[in-house]
Amino acid sequence: MKPETAFILAAGLGTRMRPLTDAAPKPMLRVGGQTMIDRALDELATAGVKRCGVNTHYLAGSLEEHLAAREDGPEIFLSYEEILLETGGGLKKALDEYPNVFGEDFFVLSGDSVWQDVPGQNVFEALGRVWNPQEMDILLLLQPVERMVLTHGVGDYDVLPDGRAERRVDKSGAYMFTSIRINSPRIFDGVASGRAFSYLELMDAAERAGRLYAMVYEGDWHHISTPEDLARVNEAWECSDTAARG
Repeated sequence: MKPETAFILAAGLGTRMRPLTDAAPKPMLRVGGQTMIDRALDELATAGVKRCGVNTHYLAGSLEEHLAAREDGPEIFLSYEEILLETGGGLKKALDEYPNVFGEDFFVLSGDSVWQDVPGQNVFEALGRVWNPQEMDILLLLQPVERMVLTHGVGDYDVLPDGRAERRVDKSGAYMFTSIRINSPRIFDGVASGRAFSYLELMDAAERAGRLYAMVYEGDWHHISTPEDLARVNEAWECSDTAARG
């Protein structure tokens, strides 16, 4: 069953994006004329997602004000981090704050990535069709490294014949983790609150249990890490949009 709840990780400092992030948090930078976080929220809304958590820290006020001004899309649940808790600790904090919101399976994604689905596809709907909570604790969306032309690709994972994901510590894998995933809240059982830790710990635990699976993405995905990434993606997507319009 496709989740109706999501969480966007948006608390990062955006250090590598400076000076563009001197006055705005990274999720508010624009790709194709739209902020990255608005693009994500609109795609989630299209997939029928009704609730979305967002963690904040750096320039939190401007991001929170921007989200409050949205008129459509999922209901927003904010989680402010006075001290950064990293990708795992931030999610644990939100689960503690909103147990009724994140008590069932939910999507997770970073606020600094962008993607273009193939025609007729919504990535969240596609991921939801693959999700099987009886067999899976986490389902990752992976991008083939060979298709990472505009931005830097890293070989985080390989995919086994049965669909399980296997992490490559030496980054020799065929696929990069896109940050988009579905997870069960049970992966946080027994995790201490208030501890800063990487979500990668939870992924590794799911892999050891044989419950980390993956779906390979068919569209075009990019992690926006530097001003150069932003410029290249904007230029390429503008050219493709122009060509599509004829």
